[in-house]
Amino acid sequence: MNIFQFDSEQAWINGVVSLWRDRLRVRPRSRICLTSGHTPLKIYQAMRQACAAGQVSFAQAEVFALDDFGGLAADDPGRCPSMLREYLIDGTDLPKERFHTIDTEALDLEKVCRAYDALIGPGFDLCILGIGLNGHVGLNEPGSPLDSVTRRVELHPSTVEASAKYLEHSNLPRWGVGVGLKQLLGSNELWLLANGRSKAEIVRRVVRGEISEDVPASLARRHANSFLFLDSEAAGRLVHASD
Repeated sequence: MNIFQFDSEQAWINGVVSLWRDRLRVRPRSRICLTSGHTPLKIYQAMRQACAAGQVSFAQAEVFALDDFGGLAADDPGRCPSMLREYLIDGTDLPKERFHTIDTEALDLEKVCRAYDALIGPGFDLCILGIGLNGHVGLNEPGSPLDSVTRRVELHPSTVEASAKYLEHSNLPRWGVGVGLKQLLGSNELWLLANGRSKAEIVRRVVRGEISEDVPASLARRHANSFLFLDSEAAGRLVHASD
C-alpha cells in the first residue's frame, strides 16, 4: 500500500484532486467507482470546480455508485446517488447514461445485483473509498467475505447510526445494496481516503494491524496498486512504528 500524508485537510483535498485529474487525462475512458458519505465531499466539490474550469473532463468516463440505502424515498438527499449528483456529477460533463446506480426499489433485487455485477465486470479502473470507523468499506462490514459481490446487506448498528448524518429525518435505513469486496479488490487502482482525528485509530489498525476480513479496509494492503490518502490528523497514530 502506498501512503500519502498531507499536512492539512486542504493539502489533502488538493493532492487527491491533482492525482485524479492526472488519471483522467491519461485514461479519459476510466470506469470509476465512487463512495458517498462526508469524507470525499470536499474532494468531489473541488473536482467539479476543476471540470467547470476546463482542467479535466468526465465526458468519456463512466461512474458507478458504490452502494445505496434501501427503504428511503427515491429523491432522498441522503442516498448515495443523490449525494454524488449534488456534489460532483451534476457539475461535470459526464453523460447521464454513464452514471450507473443500484435500483434498491426494484422488486427483484437479486436480478438487479446480478445485472450490476455484469455491468461492472471483474472490477473498475479506479475505485475511491472511504474508511468506516470499524474498518468497513462501502457496505462491506467486518466479516464480509473476500468473494462477496453486489448484494443486499443488513446494516450494522453503527452504520445505521452514522446514516443519520446524511438524512433530514429520523427514518434511518436498516439495509442497503452495495458492491462487494471481490469487485473492489479486483479494480486496477484502489484509493482509500481518511481525514480527521476520529479516523486515526482505524487508520492505525488498517496500516499496522493484521490483514483480515474483520477490518475490510486492511485487505487493500494486499492490492498491488492501492493508495491511502491521509491528512495529518488521520495519520496521527502512525507516527510511532511501535504504536
